[in-house]
Amino acid sequence: MSSKREQIVDAALRLFYQYGFNATGVDRIIAEAKVSKKTLYSHFKTKDELILATLRKRDELFRNNLMRETERKADHPRERLLALFDVMTDWFHEDNFSGCMFINAAAEFADESNPNHQLAAEHKRLVVDYIRSIAAEAGADNADDLAHELNLLIEGAIVYAYVLGDKNAAERAKGMGETFIQKRLAGLAS
Repeated sequence: MSSKREQIVDAALRLFYQYGFNATGVDRIIAEAKVSKKTLYSHFKTKDELILATLRKRDELFRNNLMRETERKADHPRERLLALFDVMTDWFHEDNFSGCMFINAAAEFADESNPNHQLAAEHKRLVVDYIRSIAAEAGADNADDLAHELNLLIEGAIVYAYVLGDKNAAERAKGMGETFIQKRLAGLAS
């Protein structure tokens, strides 16, 4: 990625995350990125192309951080399942926390055939895949069900943290997650 292209994507990512996709105009992105209109359009033919690029970057950054921090916080797979909630808690307490960019994208681009909506859905599937891999490694009797159960709690915590301002939502969800984890790993304790 060229440095100008990166500047544009980084600026757009910050603005889209804080203010939304439709509310953020191209002129504001140009000003924030400190590039000309010509430079922006030499890298992105349309605002939609730029939105897709920012969603791809956010997906990469978010999932890499989720995996790195989860593994840093816990060595054993069972503990990693719970550490997911600790990573969320850390995120919710960041100064620039503005909810989930992918939930926001799915809401702003509600048509399921819209590429932005599809990319948001793919991000959510990839997060579930990661949780499923941890659940399988932990020996869950049904890693797929456990991944979906934990992810539903995480998604609910994200919305609670953003909409209600409850920065401790992931801590609450963690207690519920423990119940699901105990149920799915009960056979291992015998």
